[in-house]
Amino acid sequence: MSVMMNKIQQKEKMTDLMSKFISLVSYKLPDDVENKLKELSEEEDNKLAKIIYKTMFENQKLAFELKRPSCQDTGVLQFFVKCGENFPLIGQLDSILKNSVYKSTQETPLRHNSVETFDEYNTGMNIGDGSPSIFWEIEEDSDKVEIYTYMAGGGCTLPGVATVLMPGEGYEGVVKFVLDRMTSYGINACPPLLVGVGVGTSVETAAMNSKKALMRAVGSRNENENAAKMERLLEDGINAIGLGPQGLKGSKSVMGVNVVNTARHPSTIGVAVNTGCWSHRRGKITFDSNLDYEISTHEGVTL
Repeated sequence: MSVMMNKIQQKEKMTDLMSKFISLVSYKLPDDVENKLKELSEEEDNKLAKIIYKTMFENQKLAFELKRPSCQDTGVLQFFVKCGENFPLIGQLDSILKNSVYKSTQETPLRHNSVETFDEYNTGMNIGDGSPSIFWEIEEDSDKVEIYTYMAGGGCTLPGVATVLMPGEGYEGVVKFVLDRMTSYGINACPPLLVGVGVGTSVETAAMNSKKALMRAVGSRNENENAAKMERLLEDGINAIGLGPQGLKGSKSVMGVNVVNTARHPSTIGVAVNTGCWSHRRGKITFDSNLDYEISTHEGVTL
């Protein structure tokens, strides 16, 4: 009985901590995003663009002071979980994450963004069938869990796109696909953007890779030399479009382009694009077996 009560207490503790972490993600941008926005604002010479950046920084300042979401669309919560096989709450994680979303929705508060498909009603709880989205990896010989928490907004990340190219189109086809998407859609996703490009063997593997790309730090590079070259070329190409902050023109359109790739079938090249808006609300928290935590994306923050 005492063991069961201890498990219940652990579950309640982690739910409370995750709820507070979700709230933090909603009103405080990660350090890498904040630093990149400051860098872009200093490089910008367009007068209107500078005014927009100033407004962005004021918005973030007020969000942090008031502990309220920095954007009214707090998105669909997405969790990318790498869980050790020996983490004590591995069997309870799904319910912990769902309950933490509901708790944060009530207390932060977050906007109710879960509409049951076809029945067309808002659950009012920010949770529903398959929502929040939870993506799992199991790690051998570990008792820790790493959780990337992401608010996928309706204007930026959720309208991603994926396709499968024939091998004759080559990696030039990947570049063309990304640039076509950015010229037709990028202006609607609240630039400057973090562009996640996934390359794999099918639409589902490419789409997942493009989401994982958005969890990578701004300014990081793919370990593969050819993929890193594509990142740099795509950054230059998208910047040349001249979207600027909020799509109102400027010298820079992106915070960066991150490519994540996995092996593919010889006859296919799966490619997908997802974008993070300027208010790129993501965070990484790691729990050990005692539920002591570390937040690696927001330096000096405690829950």
